[in-house]
Amino acid sequence: MQLDYDYVIIGSGFGGSVSALRLSEKGYKVLIIEKGKWFKGKDFPKTNWNLKKWLWEPRVSLYGFFKMTFLNHVTVLSGVGVGGGSLTYANTLPIPKKEFFNTGSWAHLNDWECQLKPFYTKAYEMLGANTNPKLYASDELIKDLAKDIGKEAHFEATKVAVYFGEAGKTVPDPYFKGKGPDRTGCVFCGACMTGCRYNAKNTLDKNYLYLAQQLGAKILAEKEVFNVSVLGKDDGSNGYRIDFKSSMGKKSRASVTSKGVIFSGGVMGTVPLLLKLKKTSLPKLSDVLGKNIRTNNESLLLVTSTDKNPKDYSKGIAIGSILHTDKNSHLEPVRYGEGSSFSKALTMPTIHNKFALFRLLGIIGLFFKQPTRFFKTIFSKKYAQRTTILLSMQTLDSTLQIKLGKLTKMKTVKESGTKPSAFIPEAMALGKQVAEKVKGIPYANFTDAMLGTPTTAHILGGAVMAKDTSKGVIDKHNKVFGYQNMLVCDGSMISANPGVNPSLSITAITEHAMSKIEPKKA
Repeated sequence: MQLDYDYVIIGSGFGGSVSALRLSEKGYKVLIIEKGKWFKGKDFPKTNWNLKKWLWEPRVSLYGFFKMTFLNHVTVLSGVGVGGGSLTYANTLPIPKKEFFNTGSWAHLNDWECQLKPFYTKAYEMLGANTNPKLYASDELIKDLAKDIGKEAHFEATKVAVYFGEAGKTVPDPYFKGKGPDRTGCVFCGACMTGCRYNAKNTLDKNYLYLAQQLGAKILAEKEVFNVSVLGKDDGSNGYRIDFKSSMGKKSRASVTSKGVIFSGGVMGTVPLLLKLKKTSLPKLSDVLGKNIRTNNESLLLVTSTDKNPKDYSKGIAIGSILHTDKNSHLEPVRYGEGSSFSKALTMPTIHNKFALFRLLGIIGLFFKQPTRFFKTIFSKKYAQRTTILLSMQTLDSTLQIKLGKLTKMKTVKESGTKPSAFIPEAMALGKQVAEKVKGIPYANFTDAMLGTPTTAHILGGAVMAKDTSKGVIDKHNKVFGYQNMLVCDGSMISANPGVNPSLSITAITEHAMSKIEPKKA
């Protein structure tokens, strides 16, 4: 039977983009299906108040690239578009600590720290990693905090996927011997997470996807896969049919056939799709599917300065520095660009208390204790310039399970360890210290503050690695148990808590998986 493609890749984020390039290099005919849109510099919004260009919520005709998913245990932030999460992430590329490689369901499958080392190096090279050369106000604020807590030696600039060069100057491809697109030096506007309008951010459409297209890979945007079924033998060895529809509200459906399929839609795309397929066309998928979901133990606090002459915290790159506060935790100052103050509408002061009623009473108490600060933080005219977002992460482990819901598309249930909490004591303490420095009040997403559920930009797991189907969904080479030529290459494959921004690890692990696939035979 003549099939349309050798591999169809569902999703174009870090795992999908790596897969597209490496398979194309090996002579395979590749199609990438992406439910989001193509974005060029001019397409990105100037601020996140332009919801039509920024937010992804098709139910109300918003077709941007930033998605918020509200689950009962966690609020998830993710990216949608050609290039996936790279369009909206903060460029940060840390390598996890040793514990990541030696824990979780994948720990005994390989000497991962050793095995992945060359692939981390390759990922750095492909993503154009550089150390941030300039610290700005929010970085200096955290550096000052480091001195206060005796951790100055543990503060450093981040390694990021940004072309610095000469600010505002466009040059021929500086990364791939002229095979890549022209690039422009970073202007440190702080707007990385609302989409780089200056051609400085090394998003995946400027490296892996760009080079894959040069080799013949096709990208089909604005299409959402809703079914994958086997052709012939029930293990998929004869190939697959992939059905998709318009993701933009249009009534159009089509299908293609392929020898292999790679799921790369991120946890919020891959896991619910596979759970649905397990009930219908792919019944041999492991019963572990949807389990071992991790939130990276994160806390997001927003602190707005009420100083009369505040520094401009919006300048720099999205995350320009990192402070390692202890062996399990670190803190990163995050910024949005000037004018991007939409998050103010979604936040409220946060009080660390077990009971929601007491949290609400605590917020009311703040109003009476610090009325001036309270009003100034709420009605600040230059919110982004006055605000520093404090991102805390921990390597301490706990897991959830994602299930298909009856009233909602997905729901979560507690699985192991302490359930995720918006109130990480260490993060709350640091947040208060920073707030005092700038005469502010720690705020958080309203779901964090009132429900106690954390917000994370780094949801992981759900299709983890293991030795067999009793513990995982995929093997050590990312191959799905029970099916031939089917892989999972995205955040859902992450099988332990990295405790740091995971994009680099997703890239490196996918590079490792692709290295195990033989070139196409003539």
